[in-house]
Amino acid sequence: MIRIFYMILFTTSLFGSTLDGLIEHAIKHSTVVKQSQIQVELAQTKREESRVQQFGSLDVVGDYTHYNTPRTLMPLTPALISSGGTVGTTQDLFSAGITYNVPLFTGFAQTRQIEIDDIAKQMSTVKTSLTKEQLIYNIRSLYLSILAQEEIVEAQRSYTHALDQLAKQIAYEVKIGKKAKIDLYKAQSDLRASETQQDILASNIVITKAAFSSLVGKNVGNVTPLSIKVKKPYYSVNKLYAQASGLAKVEMEDMALGKADKRIAQSESAKLPQVNFSSYVGKNYGEDLVSKDWENETLWQVGVNVRWNLVDFGKRDLSTQQAKIAKMEAIFNKEQTLLDLRKLLTQGVEKIKQNYAEYLGNSAELRLLEKSEGIEKVRYENDASTLNDLLLAKGKKQLASAKLIESKYNYKKSIYYLDYLLERGMNP
Repeated sequence: MIRIFYMILFTTSLFGSTLDGLIEHAIKHSTVVKQSQIQVELAQTKREESRVQQFGSLDVVGDYTHYNTPRTLMPLTPALISSGGTVGTTQDLFSAGITYNVPLFTGFAQTRQIEIDDIAKQMSTVKTSLTKEQLIYNIRSLYLSILAQEEIVEAQRSYTHALDQLAKQIAYEVKIGKKAKIDLYKAQSDLRASETQQDILASNIVITKAAFSSLVGKNVGNVTPLSIKVKKPYYSVNKLYAQASGLAKVEMEDMALGKADKRIAQSESAKLPQVNFSSYVGKNYGEDLVSKDWENETLWQVGVNVRWNLVDFGKRDLSTQQAKIAKMEAIFNKEQTLLDLRKLLTQGVEKIKQNYAEYLGNSAELRLLEKSEGIEKVRYENDASTLNDLLLAKGKKQLASAKLIESKYNYKKSIYYLDYLLERGMNP
């Protein structure tokens, strides 16, 4: 059992975290995603609040009033007076009962508000989807940065090892009198600079992983390498832009337009009559001034109230105008969103092409510099050139190697960026 445990532990540390696994974890545990999901729940709650307002309200009411002159416990009606009945009187009147009030007709204002809240909920859901897309792209980008930095460190480590071997070889040749001591100092100087650069690059990986861990929501150690194939890009901005109508960011703008239309219709409802129903049942209590006993009377009433505003000196028209201006703003926002999308797609496609060209250029440059380094090494060994020439050739080759690694991962980053613009992160 112990051996199995150690095997599992060794396997986990050996293979590290995968990109898909980290994305899945982040989507489930990211506070940014959770905040956007809370906004969806809040929007749903507001919609339910608007819906239940249609059913009115049932309230318990109570009242106490002291009068300077006696008051009857219930209103005196002609029928009661003619029958000769008596009603208790008091100066301290208590009442308790239940009221029920409900709007019967609001000019469809409540209906429009429910529709507006429903659109707001849909917009919150779409925002959550866009938040996840942004999170996925950020994770992918940092993941590639870590892989690139690790590969560059490995290349730097090989460069340091090569310089170390060169310094040892020169030290031996100085000892036997074949090389000048100045060559040894130059080699050791470049070796020390390479070791320092190696430490700096390793430190940058630690910093990047700290930011990456914060983004993912857990501590990230080793990451699994990706197989990246750099292929010649074949993209058409027009074809990609044709897919724009189905993107969530465009649907958001369409929803905003629909919401603006509902606002206009809601503002028009103020021009229609408002009808409300109200009812009350309860009791009045008080100490009768004659009998000195506590008496009570039951009262109930129902009623319908109609209110139709005829003149408000332009207030309703101004409210409608504001709603129409908001719709114009929504139209402009959609137009700008589409313009920005075309611009970003163009930039994204061109960036892929640039990174592809840069990768090809760096590959060719590295091959030539490798040949140049080999030639300089032979020339130096045969005293046909100086150590400076050899060190310069090695330095250029190392720089080209780092540039090639960086361009490879930048190419993949630009692919991921295009996926982000087209919202392919959740469904690549």
